[in-house]
Amino acid sequence: MENTTLYIKNMVCNRCIMAVENELKNLGLKPMNVILGEAVVEGDVDKETLNKLDENLQKIGFELIDDKKSRLIESIRTEVINYVHYDPERIGKINFSDYISDKLGYDYSYLSTLFSAVEGITIEKFIILQRIERVKELLIYDEETLSEIAYLTGYSSVQHLSNQFKKIIGMSPTVFKKTRKKERKPLDEV
Repeated sequence: MENTTLYIKNMVCNRCIMAVENELKNLGLKPMNVILGEAVVEGDVDKETLNKLDENLQKIGFELIDDKKSRLIESIRTEVINYVHYDPERIGKINFSDYISDKLGYDYSYLSTLFSAVEGITIEKFIILQRIERVKELLIYDEETLSEIAYLTGYSSVQHLSNQFKKIIGMSPTVFKKTRKKERKPLDEV
C-alpha cells in the first residue's frame, strides 16, 4: 500500500504541525510524518476525505496545495522561514540562492522568477521581511543586545540592521523597543 503525501500551505511553526496532525487524526487518517508544509499519511486518501480535510484545514488557516507550482512556492516560503527563524547557525553564512537551488532541485533564476510572479515580491525581499520579523521578536523578548540580535539574524553590523529595520518599519530598533505598541505579524502573513 502506497503512502500519500499532502502539501499544506501556511504551516510555519511546530504548533502548525500539531494542528495539522490533529486534523488528520480527526478524519481517521494515520500521519506517518508531518513537517512544515507537508504531511505523509498511511495509505491512499479518497477525494471526499481530501475535500473534508481541506475544509477543516481552511478553518484553522491552512490549505491543501494541489498544483506543482503552488507546492514549489510554498517550499520556498518554508525554506526561508526555516532559514531565518529556526536555523540561526546558517543565516548569513551560506549563499541562500545556492542552498535553495540544491534543496529544491531547480535553477535559482527559475525559482526567483516564479516566486516574484506569484507572490509579488522577490525571494530576497521576502527573506528581509522575515529577518525583520525575527528582529522584532528578539527586541520584544529583550534578552539580547542589538549587537547580538544583528549577529543572530545575519546582519553584518548594527548599522546595517538599523538602516534596514528603519526602512521597513519606519522607526529604529531602539525606538521600536521603547514603544508600548509592539506589533508583530504572524509568519504566514509576512
